[in-house]
Amino acid sequence: MATAANAGVPTLIGSVQRALRLLEAVGAHTDGAPAKQLAREAGLPLPTAYHLLRTLTHEGYLRRENGVFVFGEAAERLADGGAMQNRRTKISRSLAEWRDAIGVPVYFAVYREGEIEIAGVADTPSAPAVEEWADFRETGHAHAIGQCLLSQLDEKAREDHLDRHPVRAVTPYSVRDRRALLDRLATTERMQPVVERQEYALGTVCAAIPVPAGSGAATMAISLPLHQQERLIPAIEQLRGEVGRLLGSLAFSISI
Repeated sequence: MATAANAGVPTLIGSVQRALRLLEAVGAHTDGAPAKQLAREAGLPLPTAYHLLRTLTHEGYLRRENGVFVFGEAAERLADGGAMQNRRTKISRSLAEWRDAIGVPVYFAVYREGEIEIAGVADTPSAPAVEEWADFRETGHAHAIGQCLLSQLDEKAREDHLDRHPVRAVTPYSVRDRRALLDRLATTERMQPVVERQEYALGTVCAAIPVPAGSGAATMAISLPLHQQERLIPAIEQLRGEVGRLLGSLAFSISI
């Protein structure tokens, strides 16, 4: 006779199922609900519900306030993590769509906790991303992504970054010193593309645009081989249009 195990039926943990039903019941009430109501809605005997509610409260997934149960910090962390995963999935999907539509590598980067962070890249074997041969975080002054992010910072944050990551020549075309970089950033027009040619990688040109990210700094960027540099400005303008339409649709948001 076939058993549940050899018939391919998964082994389910009843207590976990019951706890999840209780959490779903709590989630249906913005202002929380008492144990008896939650037990009834979850289809559980009251003693079982009390036992599970105490356990969930002890673990931080629920808390009891004025006789009702509401979500605790642990459950809120799970929700925040799920929302972040959802945003990252949307960003990755959008990068891939723009890569295919424009035919160039597309990058998404943010300035987080005092450092430049490449949060997403979409490229192809025929149009590869720039190789990180020198740490992107330490050479922000030399590439379009870093220059775009630095241009969005206030003076104090920008000076702090350059104190920790001094300006130095990365290629013969790199900005030569801190003063020259600050002068360039000062003339960068808000929401306009930042362009660099061979400043980070020889034979490569890049452009970046700032994107709304609440109170933080974020950017989308593209790169091309030097022999295709005539495509750079049309391509970054196309990307800016794509980003603007997606942000305007309210179907996409960036949170850092």
